[in-house]
Amino acid sequence: MNDSKRPSNTNRAGLPEHPQRSALLAEVHARPVAPLRPPQHLTHLALYSGTGEHERELAHIGALCREFGIDPPAAKTDHVLLETQAFRLRWEPHTEFSTYTLFSHAPDGQPFQTTGLDAVPAHWIAKLPGKLLAATHLSLVQADTVAEYPERMAEYFDLQSLTGSRCAGGAATVWTDFRSKPDGFTRFLVIDRGLRPAQAGRLIQRLLEIETYRLMALLALPIVRQLMPEITGMENALGELTDRMASARDTEQEQGLLEALSSLSADVERIIAQNNFRLGAAAAYSALVRRRIDALRETRVEGVSTVHEFMGRRLVPAMDTCQAITERLDRLSRRVSRAVSLLRSRVDLALEAQTRDLLESMNRRTRLQLRLQTTVESLSVVILSYYTIGLIHHALVGLEASGLHVPVELLTGLSIPVVIPAVAGGIFAIHRWVERADAGATK
Repeated sequence: MNDSKRPSNTNRAGLPEHPQRSALLAEVHARPVAPLRPPQHLTHLALYSGTGEHERELAHIGALCREFGIDPPAAKTDHVLLETQAFRLRWEPHTEFSTYTLFSHAPDGQPFQTTGLDAVPAHWIAKLPGKLLAATHLSLVQADTVAEYPERMAEYFDLQSLTGSRCAGGAATVWTDFRSKPDGFTRFLVIDRGLRPAQAGRLIQRLLEIETYRLMALLALPIVRQLMPEITGMENALGELTDRMASARDTEQEQGLLEALSSLSADVERIIAQNNFRLGAAAAYSALVRRRIDALRETRVEGVSTVHEFMGRRLVPAMDTCQAITERLDRLSRRVSRAVSLLRSRVDLALEAQTRDLLESMNRRTRLQLRLQTTVESLSVVILSYYTIGLIHHALVGLEASGLHVPVELLTGLSIPVVIPAVAGGIFAIHRWVERADAGATK
């Protein structure tokens, strides 16, 4: 079969392809790492923009392209690599933030003498969408440019916080102190001791991601510190309500406790809903930092901490605090739910007992009414029979007065055993008719 005539959704085997196959194959090759050679000076910016800002960012990059006479990027692209004679720009959007990495291949190999910002218009940088979070200058220099001694690093870093290690199997030395300098930027110094260009690109990408992800992870820490007293207060309130549950003796007290527990449960769930994303994101970013540090393949430089050790002292305790708060909220939510369930069961049982007592009382009244009704019906038979016999007697007296010889007293006496059963049967027939009519209406 001619390749030009083959449908785009099939392969040489003639099998139909999944509609997402091409995108999935391309995903692992998206955002390729640029190979780097020393001397190289980079500036890395991470701006917190939330969601829905990518179109504004692309429009801003398009303005820079027009300023340098370059075609703007396509709409809805997931990364941009812009090249000019003076600099190179890489833009990568993420869920909460976007990164701008500026590369400058300056002939001056001295660390931090030039930066990636130098060739980019300052007015364009000042109007970048979002709030600045990470700002880093990184210099990649040859091994003969800087003496690799911790004391020599005092020119660039704070020796009290100095961190250094051999990376990439000893092919590079990385120095930093993770401190913001007077210009507001942190610094990384990478000394090339035999890096291949692609290897250098991957190493620098990991360092920049470590800096960005550690700050994104730490966004949760101020929130956690604010939540601590509120969570402690809720835990104390739950303890007090639980103690009161044990001493509650009537339904009114239990219903009041149930309302208080329901209100507490709503507050706990509100806090969880408001902070669940941030706490979950902190754990995810922290895991990314750990993976990037592992990928550095560090070995020790005597006299200074490695990046792994530095993060173990500074980042890990903060993330442990965030994880502890997450677990406390989860436990508090479960405890409140159990208390609400237990108290609701007690209230329901008490209400069921009250309902049962009420039904028994109603049954007693119904039985009493039935007995009274039966008694009244018996009296009704007697009364109706009495008046019926009286009417018969008056009728017989009238006949006697008209001249007929009628034994009034005899016939009146004989009517008694006839009238009483007839009246009782009539009342019984009326009852049966009413019951059948009521049953038909119910159906």
